[in-house]
Amino acid sequence: MTTRATALRLPASVVVALALAGCTPSMIPGTPVADTGDNRAVYAVVRAYATALQAKDAAGVLALVATDYFDGAGTPTPEDDLDRAGLEKALPADLARVDSMKVDVTVKKIEVTGETAVADLYYDAYFRVVTANGPVAKRDNDLHEMRLKRVGKDWKIVSGL
Repeated sequence: MTTRATALRLPASVVVALALAGCTPSMIPGTPVADTGDNRAVYAVVRAYATALQAKDAAGVLALVATDYFDGAGTPTPEDDLDRAGLEKALPADLARVDSMKVDVTVKKIEVTGETAVADLYYDAYFRVVTANGPVAKRDNDLHEMRLKRVGKDWKIVSGL
């Protein structure tokens, strides 16, 4: 005879799977990134950067950048290094040469360690550059690493634009 109590018993493996599923952190929608306060704040900076870049809003991008920004461009020589002052000069000029732009940024991973964070991104950009012979269509895509640090209550980009 089956009683109601025995009919509701679940195999131990099902109980363990259900318990572990309850421990799985929720993710930021559309990403494989755990939805924590710091991760969400870093993600918001990445999204704001992509939005400002697509709008060709140099001031909007610069508002997200730390005063001690420095990017060595991944090369051993200093000719292509860029600090905050250089970025303030180069970014408006570079964006002025872009006729139109569409930027898709996908966040692959965010790692926060204390007051610093690293966001691994995949970007896919379509744009037209104004040349003497007229606009030229371009496309650029790659994996990219953006580094950030906490400044007060905000996260600011310190390298990787």
